Amino acid sequence: MNNLTDRDFWAKGWEDFRPSRVPNKTFFTKYIPKEVMGKSNFIEIGGFPGTYPVYFYQQFGLEVTLLDFYIDKNIIEQIEAVNHLPKDTIHCIEADFFTFKSEQKYDVVFSSGFIEYFQDTKDVIDRHIELLSKKGVLLILLPNFRGLNGWLNKIFSRKSYDAHNINSMRLDFLREIMQKTGLQNITIQYTSKPMLWLATKNKIGKVLVKCGSHLLKLFPIPSRLLSPYIVISGIKK
Repeated sequence: MNNLTDRDFWAKGWEDFRPSRVPNKTFFTKYIPKEVMGKSNFIEIGGFPGTYPVYFYQQFGLEVTLLDFYIDKNIIEQIEAVNHLPKDTIHCIEADFFTFKSEQKYDVVFSSGFIEYFQDTKDVIDRHIELLSKKGVLLILLPNFRGLNGWLNKIFSRKSYDAHNINSMRLDFLREIMQKTGLQNITIQYTSKPMLWLATKNKIGKVLVKCGSHLLKLFPIPSRLLSPYIVISGIKK
C-alpha cells in the first residue's frame, strides 16, 4: 500500500482542533509563485480542516476546493464562520486521492504536509500534476525531518515520525522527480525562517521547542539542519 496512515489516524488527530482566524501571511507567503495572481480556482489535496483554502480565497480571490479522505463538515463550517466567509465557500470533496477522478482541472494545485505520508513520492506528485490546468501552478509544502525537527519528533513523537516517508524530504530526490514532470519554472528549496515544531503534547519536548525556536531566530539560514519546511513549485506548459 502507498499510504502510511489510515482514517482513524486522522480522526484522532483532529479531536482537539479549535478553529481560529487565518492570518493574511503564512510562513510560505514569500515562496508562492507570482503566477498565482490572476488565477481562478484552487484545490488543496489533503486539505482538511480548510485553513489554506481560506487563505487563498481571502488573499487571491480564488474559488477554493478541499479534497481529503477525512472531512468533518461541522469543522469546515466553523472555519468559515470564524473567518467571516459565507457558508459553503469551501467546496469539499471527501474522497481517496488515489482513486479520485475528475474532469475538472485547477489553476492552482496545492498541498501542505501531504506527500510525505506516502511511500511512492513520484506517484503522489504526478497525481497532483494531473489536476493542473494549462499554465496551472503547482505548490507543494512538506516538513523537513532530516534536521532538528526530525530529531525532536523522533524522540518525543515517534508514532508521528514513523508515519512520514523521510526519503521524500531529500532535495536531490525531489529534483530528480520534478525534472521528469515537464513543468517549467521549477523551484525546490528549504524555507529560510527556522522554526521548531512537535506533533505531541510531551511537556519536555514542548519546552525544548519553545527555547530552541527563540535561539534559532538568530540563524535564518536555509539548510537541511535548520529549515523546518521544503517548498516545491512549478508551472504546467
